[in-house]
Amino acid sequence: MKRSVTYSVVARKNPNPMAEGEVKYYARAQARGVMGIREMAERIQQACTVTRADVMAVLVSLEDVVAEGLASGEIVRLGDLGSLQISLSGEGAVSKEEYDDSLINRVRILFRSGQTLREAINNLTYEQVPVKSAADEAGGEADSDEEETV
Repeated sequence: MKRSVTYSVVARKNPNPMAEGEVKYYARAQARGVMGIREMAERIQQACTVTRADVMAVLVSLEDVVAEGLASGEIVRLGDLGSLQISLSGEGAVSKEEYDDSLINRVRILFRSGQTLREAINNLTYEQVPVKSAADEAGGEADSDEEETV
């Protein structure tokens, strides 16, 4: 498979209310497809001597172990791939004594890329493609403009 990031050019209004609807054009990454756990297992099997079934067992167990670690409040380090950690946001209280759990209104999982992923994106090449239609996007992962979270 060709190793370049595909993108389309899309118009976006300036979020600043003083900009009076000014439009600029930006790149939006376009996914070529989805790689699921079975595809990962197949690719890993081809790169080493472990069978696809063994790789699947490890990947499925990894899901459980990562979820358990995050639920326990641990930072989950995945070697040079990166790390996962829980982040909380919510309302503030006037004093420490007045703060309670009900003021927490959002829990997110933060992903911080490690050396391997940072190196992988350092030398990317890019290919412009047409904007995907709504029907195309419904079949795949939705693009997200949010910060780097999982």
